[in-house]
Order: sequence, then structure tokens, then C-alpha cells
Amino acid sequence: MRVICIGGGVIGLLSALNLAKSGFSVTVLDRATAGGEASWAGGGIVSPLYPWRYSAAVTALAHWSQGFYPGLGERLLASTGVDPEVYVTGLYWLDLPDEAEALAWAEREERGLLAVDVAQVREHVSALGDGFTRALHMPGVANVRNPRLVQALRAELERLPNVRLVEHCAVQGFLRDEGRISGVEISQGSIEADQVVLTAGAWSGELLARLGLALPVEPVKGQMILYKCADDFLPSMVLANGRYAIPRKDGHILVGSTLEYAGFDKTPTDEALATLQASAVALLPALADAEVVGHWAGLRPGSPEGIPYIGEVPEYPGLWLNCGHFRNGLVLAPASCQLLADLMLGREPIVDPTPYAPAGRLGVL
Repeated sequence: MRVICIGGGVIGLLSALNLAKSGFSVTVLDRATAGGEASWAGGGIVSPLYPWRYSAAVTALAHWSQGFYPGLGERLLASTGVDPEVYVTGLYWLDLPDEAEALAWAEREERGLLAVDVAQVREHVSALGDGFTRALHMPGVANVRNPRLVQALRAELERLPNVRLVEHCAVQGFLRDEGRISGVEISQGSIEADQVVLTAGAWSGELLARLGLALPVEPVKGQMILYKCADDFLPSMVLANGRYAIPRKDGHILVGSTLEYAGFDKTPTDEALATLQASAVALLPALADAEVVGHWAGLRPGSPEGIPYIGEVPEYPGLWLNCGHFRNGLVLAPASCQLLADLMLGREPIVDPTPYAPAGRLGVL
């Protein structure tokens, strides 16, 4: 069975890996460099920022993925020598306006989220700024170093004889055979396949529009900044007022992120840099004297309620979607890609696939 994955971000690479290990012959096509868009640009927190604010559909995928990530990191390191650095630091939420809702969600979902005294937080995170009065803590939350995850997934795919990765290859349309999708059109010609999987992130809507279907996935710009500090500067992730700080194992600190509806423009701006630096210093005052070593922007695949599209497009058999993960692509990736493989192989799905099915969720242009 020949499969084409359109898009080589984490969703595309992990979809390809699952399908290839199930015996499919897989070609991954990327319009630029694999993993160079949202997968590279994101923060890599292995949790939605505010998990209690999402629907049960997002929660189901997040829970499954959170349990899967540590083992995935270990297997990729053993197989490829590249460590994705799945780093369990825990996460503190500070001065939440909906703290009661968060605690009720944690009790209902049996998640380890607890109210803690801010003095206890300061003992653990000595760099924390003043003025915070309340805190919630989930100790088991990890972050993954997403550029290294992309590197590891790519190395794993390159080991497999039934996988081909083609970069700088933009898909321009779809091949059709009696109503069924039978491949893709590219500038150099066409590539035939038995199944096509659309994993193109923020660009997925543009591609599906070429079939006359309206997929409500749009680019949502997010800007980040990166500091370099001592390895022990920040032992835990912290989040307040919609902004977060994420420590890497080598002392790099990521601070993000903006939420901008600016089309496909991903130019970093001075205005965003200033607001991110202000947020960083409010959280961790010592960052005022730290060097900003990076500032960039990426494009999230925005979707209604952040619920991804996973499944076959009923109007075009042979065309599958795995896209529209909005702010949670990295945390939802393992479950999303496993669910896709389950559906394509006719296996018992890991979660109820109904909320993610494209049927009834696409418009007509």
C-alpha cells in the first residue's frame, strides 16, 4: 500500500513512522524543510497550556500522548542516537482566574493538579518574581525539545527502506480516479498513491480548497524568545498571565508566546519582542540581565476549539486528514498519529474517533 504524507512536521513524520512500521510504503513531501515550521518554532510543553479549558476530545488525545512521550523519547534515542530530551520538570500556574474550574477538572479527570502555597513555589523556583499570590502545580508535566524531536524522527525514518522523504517539493493539487484520490500533482509531474494523508499544518486549508472543500484551519502566528542562563536557573516551567517560561536541560529558557491572526506572515516584530521581554521579567526578574539569543515566529494551524481533523474525507475516498491541532500539535501528536494509523488499518482505535472525523466538519467552496 503506497501512502503519501503531505507535510513533514512532527505530525507528518510521526504519521509516516507509524504507517511505515505497519508495512505501508510511505513518501513524505514537504514544501520546504521537514520540521521547519510550527514543529520547530513551538515551545514543546507536553500539555495544553490550560487543559481544563478544552473539550473532552482534546483531553483524550493529550492524556494518551502524555503517557506515551517518555517511552517514545527513550526509543528514539536508543535507535538513532538523537535525544529528543523529554524533560519532566512539572508546571506551576500562577494567579489563575479560573483556579476552581482547574481543580474541579483535575478531580474529575484524576490528574495530579494541586493547589500549593506560593512560598513553596519560591523555595523550588528561587528566580520567581514578586506579586504572585496563588499557585497550582502539576509535577508530572514534561517538555520536549521539539527541534531535536524532529531530528530524531527524521533519523528514524531514514533508517527504514520503505520511507522516502522529499523536501522542497510543493504539492499543487490532487490526482483523482473515478472520484477517489489517487496521488498528488507536484511541479515536476505527479506521484501516484493508494492513500494520501494531509499533514500540512497551517497550509492544510489551502490545499483542501483545491478540491472545493473548506477546511477551517488558518495560520495563527506565535512569537517566542530564547534566553541562555545557568543550567540550574529554572527547575520548573512556570506560567502566568498567558505567558510561560520553559527550561531546557542546558539552561536555555524559552518564553512565549503571542497569538496573532496575521495570515501567513511570520516576521518577528519589535513590538512582540518588547511584550515577551516584559512578560519574561515579570515572571523571572533576573532575565532582565540575560541575553536574548533567539527571537522567532511560527504559524500554528488554528482550528475551531482546537479539535484536530483526523480521518478520511468522505467526499474523496483515499484522502485522509491529520491536521488542525492549533496550539497543541506537539502534545497531541503521538495520539493523533496512532489514531490515524488505527483508522487506516481498520484496527480498534485508541480513542473514540467520532469528534475528530472530517464528516460534517468541512464546508463547500
